[in-house]
Order: sequence, then C-alpha cells, then structure tokens
Amino acid sequence: MKSAPKKKTTLCLTTAIGMAFGSAHAEQKMPGTMEDMWKIIQQQQKEIENLKSKSSENEVLKQEITTLKETQKNQEKVLSQTAPNQTGAATSKQANGELEHKTNVLATEVEKLKTQLYIPESRQYKSQYGLGPAASGVYGVKQGLSIGGYGEMMYTNYTNPRGDNVTNKDTADLERAVIYLGYKFNDWIILNNEFEFEHASTGEGGEEKGEVSVEFSQLDFLLNPKYNIRAGLMLVPMGFINEMHEPTTFHGAHRPDVERYIIPSTWREMGAGLFGEILPGLQYRMYAMNGLNARKDFDARFQTSGIAEGRQGGSNASAEDFAFTGRLDYSPNFVPGLLVGASTFLGNSGQKNIQDADGHNVDVFTQLYEGHVQYKYRGLELRALGAWSKINNTNILNNLNNDTVGQESFGWYVEAAHDIMPFLWSESNQYLAPFVRVERYDTLASVTSAPDTFNDQTVGLDRWIYQAGLSYKPIQNIVIKADYRNVQDRKLVAPLGIPFGDEFNLGVGFIY
Repeated sequence: MKSAPKKKTTLCLTTAIGMAFGSAHAEQKMPGTMEDMWKIIQQQQKEIENLKSKSSENEVLKQEITTLKETQKNQEKVLSQTAPNQTGAATSKQANGELEHKTNVLATEVEKLKTQLYIPESRQYKSQYGLGPAASGVYGVKQGLSIGGYGEMMYTNYTNPRGDNVTNKDTADLERAVIYLGYKFNDWIILNNEFEFEHASTGEGGEEKGEVSVEFSQLDFLLNPKYNIRAGLMLVPMGFINEMHEPTTFHGAHRPDVERYIIPSTWREMGAGLFGEILPGLQYRMYAMNGLNARKDFDARFQTSGIAEGRQGGSNASAEDFAFTGRLDYSPNFVPGLLVGASTFLGNSGQKNIQDADGHNVDVFTQLYEGHVQYKYRGLELRALGAWSKINNTNILNNLNNDTVGQESFGWYVEAAHDIMPFLWSESNQYLAPFVRVERYDTLASVTSAPDTFNDQTVGLDRWIYQAGLSYKPIQNIVIKADYRNVQDRKLVAPLGIPFGDEFNLGVGFIY
C-alpha cells in the first residue's frame, strides 16, 4: 500500500518537473512506461545539475563581466577626464613644435640678417666719399662690421735694362695685400680702416723686407649731405690714385709714375676736416693735417721721389707745423661721364727742426697743386692729370742735408682706353680694354743751389714714359693686366734704386 503513494508522489513530481521544463522538452514524446519516465527523470536531473553548474559558472562570469564593465567605466571616466588634457597636451606639443619651428626659422633669418650686416651676400661696388669701391663697403651695411680688401701681384721683365745691375732685375712680387675693416656704429658714425702688407714679408737678415702699415684709419660723422666730419689718419685727397688706389680702378700693372713721385701715393697724414656735396655733382674734401717733415726726410731720396719721403704717415708725426689740403670735383649732369677737379696741399715743413745761419726757424713752406679731368662714355675712357710743386728755402736744406732738393717739380700724363668686349662678344659682361699712356715728369725741374757733389743735370728723374697695354676683367672684382713701358730718361745717370729701361709687366689684381 505504501508503494502506491510513493509512485503517485513520484508521478506528480515528474509531472511537475515535466511541466516546469516542458518548454525545453516540448518536442520530446511522452514516455510509455515508468522505466522510460525514470530514465527521463535521471536524464533531466543530470541536466539540472549541469544547469546549476553552468549557473554557478555564469555567476562567476557575470561577476567578471560586471568587474570588467566597472573597470571599463572607470577607464572611460579617467579617459573622459584626461582626454581634454591629453588633447591639450598634444595641441600644446604641436603648438610648441610649430613655435619651435618658427623660432628656428626666425633665428636662422636673424643670423642671416646679422651676417648680411657684417658680410653682405652681395655687394654693390661703388665708390663713395672719395674712397675706392672696396673701401666704400662699410657705407653699404646697415650696422656692424664690414670686411673688404684688395691685392696686387705682378711680374716685371726688363727687356732693355739701362740702369744699375742691382735694380733692373726681373722680379715676381706680391706687391701688396690689403684688408679693409670697417665698423658702422649707427646711421651716422662710421669707422674705416685699411691695413696693408707689402711684398709678402716683413723678414729680416738677408730677406727683402716688406712692410706692414695702416694706410688710413678714420672716423666719419655723416651729418648732412653738404657737410660731414672726418678725423684720424686720412688720405690726402689729391689726384686719381692716392685715394682710389685699388687695382681695378686704373690701367697698368704699376701706378702712373706721376702719381708715385710728384703726388706720392699712398700719402696719408693725421688730421680732421669736412667733406660733402655742396651742389648736385659738386663734391669737396678739405682737411687740416700735420705738415711734412723736411729735416728728417727731405734727404737724398727726395731727388728721385719728390716730396714722398717727407710724408709722416701718422707714425709719431711731428705736428709743430700744420698744412691744409682741399679738393673739388664736379660731375655735371648735362655731360654724363665727365669729371673735372683740382686739389692742393699747402703747409710748412720745417717742424722747428731747421734753422738758418742766425738760428731762426725756417718754415720750408711746401705747396703742391694738381688738376685732373676724366671722361667715360660707352666704353671710352679718357684721363689727364697735371701736378706742380714748389718748396721754399731749398738752399738751406741743400746745405744742411748735403743734398740736392728741387725747388720745383712737375709732372703730367694723358691716357686713353676703350672697352672692346662688346664688339667681340656682345652678350658678355666681361671687360677688355687696350690702353695707351704718355707721362712726363721732372723731380728737379728747378734747383736754387746744390752741394758741389751733386749736379742737377745728372741726378733726379726727368723722364718721358710711353706705355701701352691691356686690362681684362672676367668679373668686376678681378683684373688681369699686361703692359709695356718705354722709359726715356733725360738725365745722364739714373739714380740708384730707380728702374731705368724698357719693361714688360704682367699683373693680377682683385678687390673684395
């Protein structure tokens, strides 16, 4: 009896479970016997256990998923909070990168501008205020340092030497190498310097000595186009060559003799003065300078080199006597290419070192006058220059120095050249000019008295020089020169140390 209720209970439980899981097993057939039912129940029990196990696993999975989701939310929250900062940092980094790039570009441009202030990438070679093209470079910079210079090297062959055997030797010489150093403090104060190295050496002993010297060192105060101030060691403003002596500015390997012996170049003295342009095309320069030194330097060399050896060059110069020098140049607008001008140097040269028989100081007044004209038109170049000097009290000097000092000297030359490159190669910017020059000068044109050991008919320089040659410029900075000089000396004996005879010269010059 007890078995029946148990089976009944089991059947009810089975029915309930079957109803509970009927949806999951709706497609299964109902069992035909109790054994089949029991098998089903056991199978379902296993499924329940599996489901419980999976449910437990699901809870773990759910917990892991929940944890992951919370972690993700926290990460998203952190990201949402840090993203603007990260974006800002990226933006800031990008901005800093762009700023750094712009700063670098700006720094490069600033350095470039600084470099251009000191050494411009390109330079317009133009003469200003009486100086040569390279020497005028400092006027073209905006501010700061300016570097320039020039050099001359040459070979001389005496084709018909007629002087002493020592002097008339063929030579190859780096005649000079020059450095210009200028500094532009501001728009109106400029320092300009020229330092010259001659003959490539200052050696001693058996070496031929060269020389290092300051050719000029001057301060310019640019106040007004009509009047400006210049002070320091300044070039005497006479002739074509003394101020503008760069090799690209004149023909011939050597400078003209008249501008070496009558107007000595390079001639500079200490002083101060004014310069400017009074009217359109009318320029002037006028300085007060220390005078020449007749007692110290008007010696035996004076007869061959004019007043050249009386120059003091700013080296502990005696300044007991002063001199005046002035120059006017006119370039009329109605005649393009024409330049006419004149200059003078006037002053005592005694420096209180020369006394007469009564013990009184002798002034030795020295005067030099010069006139010049130049014309350039369509490749044609014409030049002419004349100079005359006079020295007072030469009779006292001659007796005091036991020498022959000329009371008067004179010199002149005329020159013609023409650029023929346009006819040979019309598209070229190069320059090729044949030239001819005739010079005449006499360093002892007049002598008041001389010691018995000297005779003005046998000493001094009294010459005619006939010269022809070529000047070739592949670019404006470089010139190659070749010329032949025929020297006709009217004195019986050429002074020692002065070349005499026909010569061939080959030279190279440059400016920068």
